[in-house]
Amino acid sequence: MAERVTLRGYWHLLRSAPNFRRVWLAQLISGAGDWFYSVAIYSLLLELTGRAETVAWAAILQILPMMLLGPTAGAVNDRLSRRKVMLVSDVVRACLVLCMLLITREDQIWLLYSLLALEIGTAAFFEAGRNAILPSLVKRDNLPVANALGSTTWSLTVTLGAALGGLAVAYLGRAFVFVANSLSFLVSAWFVYRVRAFERHLAGSRKISWLDALSFRPIVEGFFYMVRDWRLLTLLTLKFGLGIMGARVVLTTILGSREFAVEGSAALGMAILFAFQGSGSILGPLVLGRHFSKSQPTMRAAVLLGYISAGCGYMLFSQTLFVPVAGLFLVLAHAGAALVWVFSTTLLHLNTENRYLGRVFAADMGLFMGTASVSTYCMGQILDRGVPARTGALGLGIAMLGPAVIWALSLRRSWGGPQAPPDAVHHPPQGR
Repeated sequence: MAERVTLRGYWHLLRSAPNFRRVWLAQLISGAGDWFYSVAIYSLLLELTGRAETVAWAAILQILPMMLLGPTAGAVNDRLSRRKVMLVSDVVRACLVLCMLLITREDQIWLLYSLLALEIGTAAFFEAGRNAILPSLVKRDNLPVANALGSTTWSLTVTLGAALGGLAVAYLGRAFVFVANSLSFLVSAWFVYRVRAFERHLAGSRKISWLDALSFRPIVEGFFYMVRDWRLLTLLTLKFGLGIMGARVVLTTILGSREFAVEGSAALGMAILFAFQGSGSILGPLVLGRHFSKSQPTMRAAVLLGYISAGCGYMLFSQTLFVPVAGLFLVLAHAGAALVWVFSTTLLHLNTENRYLGRVFAADMGLFMGTASVSTYCMGQILDRGVPARTGALGLGIAMLGPAVIWALSLRRSWGGPQAPPDAVHHPPQGR
């Protein structure tokens, strides 16, 4: 019996699918680790330089390496054991984060940027593996709820991980944050080590070549696979549009450190705004997921609703200084963004053959990261040129309505008729 996108559905799936549960726990811990040190890094850069541009570059380095290494990550996860790739990724990240303890002066910022890029680049292999291994861990009927939980967890770790990191910086210091972050990756590795999954893609797979590792051929293969059906290609544009919200990292840092600072603490101000964003990431799929996860047409409708909510939420957020009201609008915006993330991922899983999942998700994530990098850089430049951060938030909200219009047109032209979901993914029986 298929689970539903509810708290009970989440709980039943976690109880009945032990290997999925282990991967989910690894995602929760390592994903939070990827962003737990964010406020520590942002506040350090502001202290050393005082410029929004340096924060923007740090935010870009938290997303751009995933785009650049996405092709390689997709190819590796389509040729090697996805479980082993995730395991190695966690161990490498644990070592890289510890090295950040060395950064204390402005002339060492280049080292901080280098370590950050390497850590996030390594995370690209973990994320590609986690997305691609999912159909091997759950039954097809349970993919929507598994994706809802996994995608919500990803959105949650980005925001709440940063919020918890902000609290830790304020009360325990940066050194504690970096050490705790390193340990989180080792805990994640332990859960991945215990995963047992039948990785069907390994049967008859060819060895990975240097061309796979150093070129964009895998992402091109994934793209041409999707291009065979125009409707599938439109699914690749969904996170591409969502990438516009990458600029919110710079906005949150600047507004949190200035207009929403708590008792003079910039870290606490950032933590509060990140916490509101994380709450929205939880509530969106949880409250509305049960109503929209019944079929592919309803999932596509949820994507449109999500874009509109994200745009309106940031436009309203830009107009208030009262923390509870501003937080409510952030919850609205990120609830909508989470709907887009959850159902775009689920639609890709339901319409993609297993042997192409690594490359298709590499293409999907690459497009998202590319847009997010551009929007983050532009926001940093805009704010350093004297444009108020609230005006930037208003512009971000208006920009999010663009993808909503494009997707609405796509629904009419590409998805107008009934569609039976292809039996693209086979799910073997689960084992412990």
